[in-house]
Amino acid sequence: MASEDDDNKPRKKIAHEIGQDLSLLSVDELGERIALLTAEIDRLRAAEVKKRASKDAADSFFKS
Repeated sequence: MASEDDDNKPRKKIAHEIGQDLSLLSVDELGERIALLTAEIDRLRAAEVKKRASKDAADSFFKS
């Protein structure tokens, strides 16, 4: 049973390095990494869409 102290402890920030040895991670830690990286992929895709729209608008403006 978890104590209140466990809930108040600062959580260790998850950092993932591409190519990192995964053998020491638990199933839960692997799931956390997958969630973290999936969120990061979504963030990168959103930034790509935004930048592509800006680039396309600029290209269209200067072709006119």
